[in-house]
Amino acid sequence: MADTELAQAQEAISPTNIKPRRLNNYALACALLASTNSILLGYDIGVMSGAVLFIKENLEISSTQVEILVGVLNVSSLIGSLASGKTSDYIGRRYTIVLAATTFLIGALLMGLAPSFPFLMAGRVIAGIGVGFSLMIAPVYSAEISPAMARGFLTSLPEVFIVFGILLGYIVNYALSGLPQHINWRLMLGLAAIPSLLIGCGVTAMPESPRWLVMQGRLGDAKQVLIKISDNVQEAGLRLSEITKEASSDHLDSSGAKWHGQGVYKELLLRPSRPVRRMLIAAIGVNFFMQASGNDAVIYYCPEVFKDAGIHSKKMLFGVNVIMGSAKTSFALLSALYLDRFGRRPLLLLGSAGMGLSLAVLAMGSMFLEHSSSKPLWAIVLSVVAVCGVVSFFSIGLGPITWVYSSEIFPLRLRAQGSSLAISVNRLVSGVMSMTFLTISNKITFGGMFFVLSGVMVAATAFFYVFMPETKGKTLEEIGALFEDKNTNSSVDDGRGMR
Repeated sequence: MADTELAQAQEAISPTNIKPRRLNNYALACALLASTNSILLGYDIGVMSGAVLFIKENLEISSTQVEILVGVLNVSSLIGSLASGKTSDYIGRRYTIVLAATTFLIGALLMGLAPSFPFLMAGRVIAGIGVGFSLMIAPVYSAEISPAMARGFLTSLPEVFIVFGILLGYIVNYALSGLPQHINWRLMLGLAAIPSLLIGCGVTAMPESPRWLVMQGRLGDAKQVLIKISDNVQEAGLRLSEITKEASSDHLDSSGAKWHGQGVYKELLLRPSRPVRRMLIAAIGVNFFMQASGNDAVIYYCPEVFKDAGIHSKKMLFGVNVIMGSAKTSFALLSALYLDRFGRRPLLLLGSAGMGLSLAVLAMGSMFLEHSSSKPLWAIVLSVVAVCGVVSFFSIGLGPITWVYSSEIFPLRLRAQGSSLAISVNRLVSGVMSMTFLTISNKITFGGMFFVLSGVMVAATAFFYVFMPETKGKTLEEIGALFEDKNTNSSVDDGRGMR
């Protein structure tokens, strides 16, 4: 199709010229299957928050060993997230998802059968590598098969599955807490092998990403996939034309030669253009603040926080976790459903500002309880509500939008490895937070720690306002223009960031 015809066709079916259409069921099914991989991380976060109480007593380990045990999965996931970009460019998006599930399966079995602390650590290292793969590949795959008007919803599904996994972990904690101590935590951790096995088998029924197929010169296969995930053959042809045009502009030979992502890290880190540098700053920034917010650490150590606040019954601690998990799941689903209607920026700014406020309230409640011998009920309730506020606002903004943004702003040739680099920062900061949260809190108290995190979220809100433009309704091929210089693209000067 000639460029003028392509432009006319794009204008004819642009989001502003058509009525909203029903979401393609095949695309939805593919995104759901890919996103189920993310349930593994969520389950580990949720179940570990309770299992660690029994592990500490059963294996007689110190608080420092607890921090290392919790944080090592996040640190080792750095390996998987760094390797995932190059791997997915080489073997494809679909088989990278299978690789992620298989790696986590091995780690889960090792954890469930662990006879000692070193054996348990080995299992968490292997499981962490699988988590690193899944965190990058699920949003990228979902973004690459999604139509522009539903991409926010479909690409935020990994976060929905993460929070569902967290809630599932809390429920398993509550259900198994009455078993003997040497059995319950092993069952809690080992049960993660079941979903990873089902995911590994189910993903084999998914098609490959059409954009990866184009990069491999397999245009016929790409068109067949696009026909299935589009409303009609005409739309599939247009989407194929857009993808092949971007592949050509990226100097990717779509005529038969295969491309495996060579030279991408050099372009990202050593010789980035101004637009690529802006994309990298936005992607790394949102991933940094996602974990610097302390959300994962709050979830991992929530029982420790409330134990310090005066709740000592393990059953009650796990009950509070279930309440928190229910709130988190509800708001994650709500955000996913409205992300394509309200846009990324409004929900991200609302979520980060709300987290800052909730963390400040939690800090005040924690400080009051720390200096009160009577531990009044109202202060405990206030702290529980504040924690629910923290995780709920996270699920509205940073939770889903980090994955959406990381997977959609990079051009085709940079997408997998650019997302991989940004998510590696995510994993590194998550590991640091998990391994230092208790130590720092012991020095400055939980209340002091929550005040620090509240200040971090104020800085995050300012960063998002300045550096993150709105991408709602844009095709993946159109988003790059938002990061161009203002004098060459007026769309960045419309009050939506990138000032």
